[in-house]
Amino acid sequence: MTTCTTEKSKTKKHTAGNLFSYLYLLRSNRNYRRFWFSGIISQAGDWFNYIGLFVLLNSLTGSGQAVSWFLIAKFLPTTVLGPVAGVIADRFSRKSILICCDILRTIVVLCYLFVHDVSQVWLIYVLAVLQESVWTFAHPARQASIPNLCSKEELNVANGLSGASWSVMLAVGAALGGFVSAAFGWQTAIIVDSLTFLASAAFLATVIFPEHNRKKVTYFSFARITGWHELVEGLVYVKRHPRVAALLMVKSGWALSGGILVMLTVFGEQVFSENGQGGLSGVLYSMRGLGAAVGPLLAWKFFGEGVVSMRQAIGASFFISSVSYLLFSQAPGIALAALCVFAGHIGGSIQWVFSTTLLHRSVEDRFRGRVFAAEMGMLTLVLSMSTWCTGLALDMGFAPQRIVIILALLFLLPGTAWFSYLTFFVKKVSGKDV
Repeated sequence: MTTCTTEKSKTKKHTAGNLFSYLYLLRSNRNYRRFWFSGIISQAGDWFNYIGLFVLLNSLTGSGQAVSWFLIAKFLPTTVLGPVAGVIADRFSRKSILICCDILRTIVVLCYLFVHDVSQVWLIYVLAVLQESVWTFAHPARQASIPNLCSKEELNVANGLSGASWSVMLAVGAALGGFVSAAFGWQTAIIVDSLTFLASAAFLATVIFPEHNRKKVTYFSFARITGWHELVEGLVYVKRHPRVAALLMVKSGWALSGGILVMLTVFGEQVFSENGQGGLSGVLYSMRGLGAAVGPLLAWKFFGEGVVSMRQAIGASFFISSVSYLLFSQAPGIALAALCVFAGHIGGSIQWVFSTTLLHRSVEDRFRGRVFAAEMGMLTLVLSMSTWCTGLALDMGFAPQRIVIILALLFLLPGTAWFSYLTFFVKKVSGKDV
């Protein structure tokens, strides 16, 4: 009886659908707790940054395409620099990479304060490129570190917590960012963001990062010095592991409709504006965060925590997002629109957290940085294209509601493709969840 009770207790501690598991992970795993704190602090600041700059761009230009170009400037560096960032994450100390990136972002973010009028909008785009270039090197290092800081049993809970906390910080950061920008000016939001990066670096300095496995170099060549050898090695690894390759495409599939992020700003600042006054984009972004926070919890309870269950949930998530944004396009006011955004990003967070968890389980440590960099590179490339097309459609005079309908229908393409992949290509092993 005692043994049975102990086993049930252990299982409960690592059950991702149980809120107790998240508290237990933070209480019992000191290293991961500090690592997690560093992330949520900088994430909250990021949304101060986003909302503050959305407000600034709208006040200076009033152009939907200006917001699109800002988002493109945030997306493209990852596409270009991602392969190099992945190699660096697998070759050097991930802790050092993360701390250096936080310090560099502190400096870059403060430079937004030099923007004063419409003639300096170009500076916003340049700084967005620089800021995202630094983030590009931080992201694969952070993602690749999670399995080093957690046990295999803790991975579901750790990824669920990361996804939920990112979402809560989006909700809190977007709401507070909107309030601070309206009450104290967008400059205050930028200063808060810069301080969060310093706090993040301070937390990371206290984390003990276990050494990840580095492949010993037996000879030197130009290919090894430049990282080309490791890049090719990573591509070969993905080619030899088709399930990893399929998972790499999940987030890119969602990004086909990535122009939705532009439409949240357009609906909040223009469509639902009252007497010419916008400022409601913070509300929509907050609901995006809240929906993303509960998505994985609900999915784990409904579908289960096994590998096969998570694959099925990924497919369902695209259809949830599609239906939600079709309803959003017809919402008569901000209240119903916010509920639709909430539901839409329940779907978005399911595919994000579950695909990340499955990659953590599947990919060897020495390839992990390159795999996550490749995933993010493809994601941002597709997201940039979707964002650009959305901004172009807005400036060509297409109705915002019509654009959202098209974007919502695009979710059906990757959803259908994923279920086809599960049906025709994934081998189901009887009695095993693989």
